Amino acid sequence: MVVLRREIGDVLRNARQHQGRTLREVSSAARVSLGYLSEVERGQKEASSELLHSICEALDVPMSVILREVSDRVAVAEGLVVPDTIPVELASIVSPHRDDDWPLLAPVG
Repeated sequence: MVVLRREIGDVLRNARQHQGRTLREVSSAARVSLGYLSEVERGQKEASSELLHSICEALDVPMSVILREVSDRVAVAEGLVVPDTIPVELASIVSPHRDDDWPLLAPVG
């Protein structure tokens, strides 16, 4: 069974780690306690929409991109094939220094 809070936490943690940032840096920027952010990343706490917005702003990643990645993960877990539809323009806005290992920012042609 897919647990949404775990998928959200995994995607947020991947985004933070990809940026080479610590929990402390992101929790400070998001104005949330380090312990709570850690629990969100580990899927132990549900992030409210307001908290998710703050974390996404702290990571400088649009919430829609985070939610899209979560949606894609859920679809794959359900056995669906998910086409990659992130436009090149959005991928370059989100991360001009993108590398191909970062799943959120894999643009389409």
